[in-house]
Amino acid sequence: MDQPSATDPDPEGSGDGAGGDAGGDESGDESVIRTRALTKRYRGGQLAVDGLDLTVPAGSVFGFLGPNGSGKTTTIRMLMGLIEPTSGTARVLGRPMPRAARTVLPHVGALIEGPALYGFLSGRDNLVRYDAADPTADPRTRNTRVAAALDRVGLAAAAGKKAKAYSLGMKQRLGLAAALLQPRRLLVLDEPTNGLDPQGMREIRSLVRELASDGTTVFLSSHLLDEIEQVCTHAAVMAQGRLITQGLVADLAAGTRGRLVVTTPDPADAARVLKEQGAGDVVVAEDRVTADPPDGELADITMALVTAGVRVRGFGVERASLEDAFVALTGEGFDVAG
Repeated sequence: MDQPSATDPDPEGSGDGAGGDAGGDESGDESVIRTRALTKRYRGGQLAVDGLDLTVPAGSVFGFLGPNGSGKTTTIRMLMGLIEPTSGTARVLGRPMPRAARTVLPHVGALIEGPALYGFLSGRDNLVRYDAADPTADPRTRNTRVAAALDRVGLAAAAGKKAKAYSLGMKQRLGLAAALLQPRRLLVLDEPTNGLDPQGMREIRSLVRELASDGTTVFLSSHLLDEIEQVCTHAAVMAQGRLITQGLVADLAAGTRGRLVVTTPDPADAARVLKEQGAGDVVVAEDRVTADPPDGELADITMALVTAGVRVRGFGVERASLEDAFVALTGEGFDVAG
């Protein structure tokens, strides 16, 4: 985990607005993260992020979605000032990054590319180290903060155990606890449920919702569609370094046609009729036939099924999921397991 450290604001007053509290954008923009034409090209010519225009509204749980290798982590590293962009701009909490990193990062909690831990120290002592590295943290209340963070991620019982003996999921929890030692305006999480069992995933999702309800903006990178759909209010879809779309999660799915579903004891005949009517991607599973709806009126399909003697017990169009939207936008399959 790349845990940002806090230092005093820029004493030079360089004109980038870096001094003082990391407030909103002076232009009145209420976005917590905003990039324009953000680009990263590595040595050798690899284009990892290509002209990214991203806007993350304040108070949102923003899902940053894309398969592994799509540019998500490179984007996060640029947003956190860990690497320089090749071109373009990024503003976090209204300030330019990486130039204003010293002012911005004390207001940001981050879990990026897995937690960096001292294996020979206990979970509790790891958090004490992190807290002691923050010059804004009051040492008199350190133990209280550490205990609260451990409890919040479900590690209170394992606080005295050495970190090297932690499972991958426990290490993820400890990294998240480190990001939560202080109240944060923005929480940036890169694959936060990596290595967790289903119960652990549910607990982290619940924690994210709780943080958002307290006013923290959460920027959550994931390759799990199910995770994004369950917890996020907004999302952006990345593929091969480029932004495909962004907006409200509900709107992303709503812009995609759902699947036509026919329940019948005559699935083979139903599939034949649907194909004749122009339906695509017809799939038969026992007494259920699904397909991409053809153009035209659904009533005409119903009549064609009945005319062909197909016994129809159920007929309708299922709401499109985020998975449907992703496949429609990119033409690629995707991990959906939660």
